[in-house]
Amino acid sequence: MPPPGMPSVVQRSRADAPRWSDRDAAGQALAEQLRRRPELSPASLLLALPRGGVPVAAAMARRLALPLATWSARKLADPAQPEFAIGAIAPGGVVLWDVPPGGPWPSLEQRQRILRRQGEELARRQRLFGDPDPGALRHRHLILVDDGIATGLTARAALQSLRQLHPASLCLAVPVLDQRVFDQLRSLVDQLEALAVVEGLRSVGEYYGHFEQLDDQDVLALLGRPGPATTPEGSAANHSSAGSFAG
Repeated sequence: MPPPGMPSVVQRSRADAPRWSDRDAAGQALAEQLRRRPELSPASLLLALPRGGVPVAAAMARRLALPLATWSARKLADPAQPEFAIGAIAPGGVVLWDVPPGGPWPSLEQRQRILRRQGEELARRQRLFGDPDPGALRHRHLILVDDGIATGLTARAALQSLRQLHPASLCLAVPVLDQRVFDQLRSLVDQLEALAVVEGLRSVGEYYGHFEQLDDQDVLALLGRPGPATTPEGSAANHSSAGSFAG
């Protein structure tokens, strides 16, 4: 067993990588691995990255009897290629830009437009999902959960925003992540838990039998929250969860 603070990872190649039936099954497997770690505090709080990290963390919360909340962060996409991430934002004013060498930088006007649009979406998700007040996380044992990490930008932004809060400890727990990303993120956390680290991870969804897209209602159902009252598309009622995960 690795010493405290060192990640415990099962190294696997693409050919023999684990494959889970769905995110719930992956969360259960991840919970069993975490349960064996002496670093796991019974006072830990699971923080899921919406949307895909929520079903993984919900399964972990059931297995480990830990409270669950969300911590929203947003990808910043290339205007010309919306599927291509060039940055990420997270609470606390965290903004990361990562344009590949030789890639065209968006203009200042484009960057401002991207930040404004994604900042609005970040705030909407924080309200809708009831992300905890940052002050409530100070000196807590925090476990950030996602369903998998291929590029690491959003996870890195979320981890930096949580580190600003001076938690008692900060753990990242994911079923699968890329080897290069693992090397980048391990210095940002006290503990990194993964079931598989893959060289050249192309798609997180390849490691799941079912990897459906989730919407806001799916997330709210997993969190045990009622959906918002009738609201225009893209808006949400103001939900607050401060105190909803005491422990």
